[in-house]
Amino acid sequence: KSYIEQKNREENAGSEITVNILTMKTTGDIILDRTLDKVGGKGLFVKELDRALLDGKSNLSVHSLKDMPMEVPKELPLLAFSKREDPRDVLVLPEGVEKLYPEMEVKSIRGNLQTRLRKLDEGEYSGLILAAAGLKRLGLESRISRYFTPDEMIPSAGQGILAVQGRKGEDYGYLDGYCDRDAWIAGTAERAYVKYLDGGCSSPVAAFAEVDGDEIFIRGLYYSEATGKWLTGQIRGAAE
Repeated sequence: KSYIEQKNREENAGSEITVNILTMKTTGDIILDRTLDKVGGKGLFVKELDRALLDGKSNLSVHSLKDMPMEVPKELPLLAFSKREDPRDVLVLPEGVEKLYPEMEVKSIRGNLQTRLRKLDEGEYSGLILAAAGLKRLGLESRISRYFTPDEMIPSAGQGILAVQGRKGEDYGYLDGYCDRDAWIAGTAERAYVKYLDGGCSSPVAAFAEVDGDEIFIRGLYYSEATGKWLTGQIRGAAE
C-alpha cells in the first residue's frame, strides 16, 4: 500500500491515491484439517479473491506468488511481481531447542504461521520447515534456527514474491514502477517450469531462478511419487 502511494506521488506530481484494504478469508484459510491436495489444491487460496475482482468488489488482489495456480483466468491477469524477499527455506526449532534429529518422521502441517509455531512450541512437532520470507515479513526472523541454501533445498516456485492481480481491460497505470524486473523474469520462469511438468500442490516440484543482469540461472527438481525417483537439474541462459 505505502509503496504504491509513494510511487504515485513521485510520478504524478503530488496527485494522491486512496487505498482501502479489503481483508478476506479463503477456503484454504478455513479448511485446515486436510492437506491441500485433498481439498482442491492451490486454487483454494484465490477463489474468493477472484470472485471479488470479477464482481467489482475489489480492484486488485495481492497473493503470495507460490500460492497462485499455474493457470490464471484470462480475465484476471497478473500485473506485477514485488521485489523478492529472501527465497530460502529455513529450519525452525522449538524455543530453546538446538538439536537435530536425523531419524525424523515427516508430517504435514496447516494453518497460519502463528498456529504452526504454537503447535511446534507445544511439542506436537520437533521442527518445522518454513519459508524465510513469511517469518521475516511478520518480524519473526529470530525464530529461524538454520537457513537452507538453494542447493540443499530448492525453494517452491514463486517463493518470496508477492503477485498483484487485476481485471482485464482496467487502467492500472498507478502500478507503473512497482513491478520488479528480476522478480518478474524469475517468477515467470519458475512458473513455466512447474506448469510444463503439470505440477501443483500434490506434485513435489521445485524451481528457483536467479537473475543477474542479462543472465538467468535456474535450478529445478522433480520427484516421482510412483517410482520414488527424483531428478535435479540446472540451466543458464539469457534472461529475456
